[in-house]
Amino acid sequence: MDPPRPAGQPATAAGQSATAAGQSAGGDGRPAAAGPAAAASLDELLRGLAPRVLGAVLRRYGDFDRTEDAVQEALLAAALQWPGEGVPRNPHGWLVTVATRRLTDQWRSEAARRDREANAAALDPATRPAAGTPSAGAPAADAALTGSGPSATGGPDAAAGGAPAGLASSAGSASSAGWAGWAVDDTLTLLLLCCHEALSPASQVALTLRAVAGLTTAQIASAFLVPEATMTRRITRAKRSIAEAGARFGPPPDGDYGARMQAALHTLYLIFNEGYTATSGDELHRAELTGEAIRLTRQVHRLLPADGEVAGLLALMLLTEARRPARTTADGALVPLAEQDRSRWDRAQLREGIDLITATLPRALIGPYQLQAAIAAVHAEAARAEDTDWPQIVALYQLLERRAPNPMVTLSQAVAVAEVRGPRAGLELIAPLARDDRIAGHHRLTAVRAHLLELAGDTAAAHAAYQLASQQTTSRPEQRYLRGRAARLVDPQHPQRP
Repeated sequence: MDPPRPAGQPATAAGQSATAAGQSAGGDGRPAAAGPAAAASLDELLRGLAPRVLGAVLRRYGDFDRTEDAVQEALLAAALQWPGEGVPRNPHGWLVTVATRRLTDQWRSEAARRDREANAAALDPATRPAAGTPSAGAPAADAALTGSGPSATGGPDAAAGGAPAGLASSAGSASSAGWAGWAVDDTLTLLLLCCHEALSPASQVALTLRAVAGLTTAQIASAFLVPEATMTRRITRAKRSIAEAGARFGPPPDGDYGARMQAALHTLYLIFNEGYTATSGDELHRAELTGEAIRLTRQVHRLLPADGEVAGLLALMLLTEARRPARTTADGALVPLAEQDRSRWDRAQLREGIDLITATLPRALIGPYQLQAAIAAVHAEAARAEDTDWPQIVALYQLLERRAPNPMVTLSQAVAVAEVRGPRAGLELIAPLARDDRIAGHHRLTAVRAHLLELAGDTAAAHAAYQLASQQTTSRPEQRYLRGRAARLVDPQHPQRP
């Protein structure tokens, strides 16, 4: 069914084109926006509306899988129509209406199919049900029980007050103090739903980008360099897993809030990290992912301004993203932190990140994201690499190791320890990691070991380790960087960077 059209608007494509210059979908005569800036503004508007629209429709009708598909179709319709017709006066209502129509069409089609099947069965004596047996043609009741359609009282327009049991609204059911005051916000509700414990981290990331960030499956697949069909299957499995787990659109069950929030922040962290250092492909950065991670984390921070870990994660992202302009050369070659031109760092992001973590640390219970942000702030405050307060960084890493022991933390700590106590101390710190299945064979362990061996003067071992690390990574910028480091050990005149 076509999206809503103002009275008198031409139905044909030619008619729409003829009136696009001076008519909006709201009928108020505003000129339609055009050009790259307008396209970017429309994209931002739609991404901001996506979780609110999905939440509104999902709360009313349930069935996360079909509702999310219907909202995606509504967003696509808006992306195609609004550039020519203008943004309607009530874009949220427009999208909800279109998504609802899509659901109605689906349910009517399925109800008609079931009726045909029931009629065919009734004509066949071999399959006719015995007296008193519920008829196969009772789709409304079945739909209400399974959450696959509108309630038994009628279609979507008659179901204003409820949601099917398969994914019913449970607003107000959680007693966690963390949920109080903002349980009705659909962005955070959806984020926590997409980070349900039934999903793998990869599925949580994919579903969050689609349902909360409003990206299309094609955009997500492109960002992760996988075929669209592969990403479609991953998202479909994720939605099916949520339904099978009996997940509810609303606050997490009592006692689950902390774990679900931790999973949500970890998901945003993974999205950012994949964008900042892509695990494969020709590009080191994927700005669309870092941008989405920061945007979503900002939303969560606005909702939970007193949560220290949310503030810490946002500060960490800002301080890290601020270095991106200096992290590669013009041809995409990687530039390590110690060699970056710090005048190219984004000063606005640095100041925002430093101010945020400075204000957060004294008032919040210290957590891993705050500690990582504090480390990033120490780097940011050094005008030159040689001005870095390495003893303070070592102390912060020791705190982080106690709070959240992790082999990646140990690797970073070893680099800092080497700056304070020498490379041999760093090598001793990472030696046990060779027996840790979580990181043994990972290119980052091999690369850090190569760096420390180089600092220790063991050129031959460092050369071999750099070469091995370049073979272990699937990121081509990292491969080029590691091979360059190895080549420079053999030939000091070899250019590390163009």
